[in-house]
Amino acid sequence: MTDNGTAAAAATGTLGYEQARDELIEVVRRLEAGGTTLEESLALWERGEELAKICRHWLEGARARLDAALARPQDEPGGGPGSDD
Repeated sequence: MTDNGTAAAAATGTLGYEQARDELIEVVRRLEAGGTTLEESLALWERGEELAKICRHWLEGARARLDAALARPQDEPGGGPGSDD
């Protein structure tokens, strides 16, 4: 289900958003296709829950960064699209 790079990243807890999203898509595809045993389905579902949590973490972090950037006054360095940086 995963390549060696993704498996290694998952083992160390450093799975990126895109990696987690792509693996989650594959998990959902396999569950929707059926043909797995109950035990396999449960393992896939549990992995899907973990991947969804990772994706939520990345998205919440991105939202916080955007909110912080938007809250910064425009005259500060890195102040936004209209700044002179």
